[in-house]
Amino acid sequence: MTYFGRFRIVACLSLSLLAATMLSRALPAQEDPSGEWSPRFDEDQRERLAGAEIGDYLGLPINDAARLRADSWDATLVELPENQCRAHGSDYGWRGPSNLSIWKEVDKATQAVIAYHTHLSAYGAEQTIWMDGRPRPPDYARHTWAGFSTGRWDGDTLVITTTHLKENWLGLNGVPRSDVATASVHLMRHGNILTVAAITYDPVYLTEPLIRTIDFVYNPQQQMAPWPCESVDEVDRPAGVVPHHLPGTNPFLEEFGIRYGIPFEATRGGAETMYPEYRLKLKNMKIMPRPQKTIAPLLPPR
Repeated sequence: MTYFGRFRIVACLSLSLLAATMLSRALPAQEDPSGEWSPRFDEDQRERLAGAEIGDYLGLPINDAARLRADSWDATLVELPENQCRAHGSDYGWRGPSNLSIWKEVDKATQAVIAYHTHLSAYGAEQTIWMDGRPRPPDYARHTWAGFSTGRWDGDTLVITTTHLKENWLGLNGVPRSDVATASVHLMRHGNILTVAAITYDPVYLTEPLIRTIDFVYNPQQQMAPWPCESVDEVDRPAGVVPHHLPGTNPFLEEFGIRYGIPFEATRGGAETMYPEYRLKLKNMKIMPRPQKTIAPLLPPR
């Protein structure tokens, strides 16, 4: 073999090794989200900590079908044994007061990232985000709380697409989300801050995509306790009774608007309530009067 022949072989091997090394590493623009994260509550603090109030559909692009189901919802439904350990769907679980852990699964031979895994402290919910290009299961495959998720990098943003979600809710006040919904989640890391933009698409209950954002702060010393959940009979009620409100009978729907001075029509939600221009329409709406506070008379000293 000539000198130039050996040189070409060595050069090709060197280029192949360089290419393999580059492919095994994350591109410079990628920001690996792996680590321990604690939630921040700079937005929607009341809703995320205490749960959305009954009848509060503001900013939700829901249709009449979703509104009817939410109006029929009763808070004591969560007391039923079958609902006590019911996890949040992966499109909504980010918003709970949950700590977050993210780690990556790597192929030993190639060191390529096969998947990212997430764990939320609430309900011990876990999600696998496949990064290896595997195909999605057929439509009739099993639906779960986490769904089936694939990920791809768009610059420094990890874009997650989720299908095969089990029927769940969009808020803890009965607003539903169907089992044909899909979700797109964008993970954006900026140093010690992780921003999650979760978008839900539901042709059954939503007229437009629902976009919500959540922030987490890096917390490398974080340790999460397990979330054991065992359903019990919390309330003694006749067998087969399911708490509910028939259409037009829920007495609590107006309380949210009265409490905060918001027109009842606005509390009913809809896509238009998401946009700033809706404030102009609010000026011509009637606000329900707040009830007068009663002050108990002082008792005379004994």
